[in-house]
Amino acid sequence: MIYPKRKNIKEETRHRLVIVGSKNPVKISCADKAFHAAFDTAFIVEGVNASSEIEDQPFGDEQTYLGANNRAKNAKKIFPEADFWVGIEGGIEEKEGEMSAFAWVVVLDRDDRMGKAKTAVFFLPSVISDLVRGGLELGAANDRFFQEENSKQGDGAVGLLTNGAINRKEYYKQAVILALIPFLNEPLYP
Repeated sequence: MIYPKRKNIKEETRHRLVIVGSKNPVKISCADKAFHAAFDTAFIVEGVNASSEIEDQPFGDEQTYLGANNRAKNAKKIFPEADFWVGIEGGIEEKEGEMSAFAWVVVLDRDDRMGKAKTAVFFLPSVISDLVRGGLELGAANDRFFQEENSKQGDGAVGLLTNGAINRKEYYKQAVILALIPFLNEPLYP
């Protein structure tokens, strides 16, 4: 029997390092899945406690974006040896008497290029909105109403309200991939 010529196993490429500005396992996992889905290379994805420098419950589009941007920048300060830094920040906003939820994602690279994207927006039921208006973070409001524990490190509001059809990892993963567009199309984003 004739065997095909073996490739040199030593043809290794260095794993690229991605640092997520959070220790939340959902955020780390969604970044890991997004980078591996978007690129044909190997990544190591780790999380660090990076400050968002905003309130625990961001309110409004601008504050939520600022939180994601700060997390990415602070992750870069904490671990400057990485290849990419990711900030993910979930927020809420009032519109015509209803409260919506969403998240912003910011990705930075070694050359200070930036990618950014926002998740889809969904509206919260009034029972949850009222708890948030009363001073609870969205995660704590979900935990109280749905009798869950630490849901923000699980399926989150989106998973609870869609009965698991969309979990928080998948919800964030799409936005991380969209934030990677400038890095996937470098000639178009000088």
